[in-house]
Amino acid sequence: MTQLEGTPTDQLPGVLATGASDIGHAFISFSEREPHGRDADYIEWHSLDHRPEQYRLAELRNSLRLVSTPECRAARAASSEQYDTVDHVMTYLFSDLAVLPRFSELGAALNAGGRMPLRLPSAGFMTADFAGKTAAANAVAGADVIPWRPATGVYLLIEAGHAPADALVDVAGVAGVWWYHGALAPPPFSTDARGVQVTYCYLDGDPVETAERLGPVVRTRWASGDISGRLAAPFHLIVPFDWNRYLP
Repeated sequence: MTQLEGTPTDQLPGVLATGASDIGHAFISFSEREPHGRDADYIEWHSLDHRPEQYRLAELRNSLRLVSTPECRAARAASSEQYDTVDHVMTYLFSDLAVLPRFSELGAALNAGGRMPLRLPSAGFMTADFAGKTAAANAVAGADVIPWRPATGVYLLIEAGHAPADALVDVAGVAGVWWYHGALAPPPFSTDARGVQVTYCYLDGDPVETAERLGPVVRTRWASGDISGRLAAPFHLIVPFDWNRYLP
């Protein structure tokens, strides 16, 4: 792992005073693998066409596409029936969830223009409100900017109940952690994820190897019974123009 020099941002008040992210919410969609094996075709279309168009929405601050491989599946520390079929995760980070009607209208307009030729079977979606963030000292970049820092993948936790997730940043291979509390989505989506916590461990280590280190940590986290794991799984980030590198 690269050893970066200097004082970590979160210990530099002068840097923190210049600004911070205004991300307040996440829209997360879960999908199964493409039934005819066209996962790479889907990822290519979504990455080159659909995903960039979403940045027409001024409230969109960041987006992230994740994919699971057989090795990732084998490294899951938890996978409930609700999430067992999930192999693709798409996350949009917004400053304001009032944008969701326009988000839906944009998708409909692209579809009307013949711009949505391929879809994955949906395994559900949710909205969630930002709850906390932290960065590893050796990442140097501050917690505010971790979603923009290059990553190898994400270890995704979906839990029943709420608990701070900052201790997960102490695991080798984790550069930073952001977590969200599930919310009641406004129309037109209107799903209810209240009582659920979603945690993104942004990785700069190999996702599967880091998952092996995180597994015992998250099991200890659930031991009290105050929270329980519905999904605890490593995912790869896609590699632009190498669409076949990581597939279910």
